[in-house]
Amino acid sequence: MTQAIRLLSHGPFSAPIATAASLSLKTPDITDPFSGAHLTYSTDGLDTFPAPSAYASRRHAWVHIFPEGRVHQKEDKTMRYFRWGVSRLILEAEPAPDLVPIFIEGFDSIMHESRGFPRPIPRAGKDVTVTFGDKIDTGDAFRDLREKWAALKQHAVQQGAESDELGVVRDEQLMHGAEAVRLREECTMRVREAVLAVRRSRGWPDEDPKCGLFETWAMEGAGEGRMADGSYTKDT
Repeated sequence: MTQAIRLLSHGPFSAPIATAASLSLKTPDITDPFSGAHLTYSTDGLDTFPAPSAYASRRHAWVHIFPEGRVHQKEDKTMRYFRWGVSRLILEAEPAPDLVPIFIEGFDSIMHESRGFPRPIPRAGKDVTVTFGDKIDTGDAFRDLREKWAALKQHAVQQGAESDELGVVRDEQLMHGAEAVRLREECTMRVREAVLAVRRSRGWPDEDPKCGLFETWAMEGAGEGRMADGSYTKDT
């Protein structure tokens, strides 16, 4: 997620992305000799991946996310709750990124989770529709939430929490505090409402408001395949 925030932001980024350089031949941590920036990043301190945000040409990049975080196929195109990670892109990126809500239909007809033999082969001749909503200036539409997040972040730094130049602060209250959680929930719900508006423009009826709540989907558990409500899910 930090990589995505960096891609949306202006930089420059002088702080290292990985916590420590790895000398392993299998997972080396490579540093750019001209800028000192890390060309790799780690998700757990052990693995290593190329860092897309290490290149200046990729700043202010387009970051396309699927905020449901897993495959969810249902005939009425109901969406699952959106993962809170989407809120980090809006609250923490500098400057505030533009947001373009997108609603996609038809992928399930190409690779439906109930498909039989030959399962690995996509079904040809299907229609896919990609509908774009109007661009949203998050600096205005999410200004109140960004200001509150900035205040929380500043308080954490004053209390001794470390922050890099992007403002990615490693602080318990920013991760799990009640106010931080509330801000992420509200931010994510606003993004979901923007996508729902695009869904509505395609002629689909309004969803049950409970569909946007984590608690609703927690009841179905973490299984895959056909669920009790007739939908099909799969981890990505």
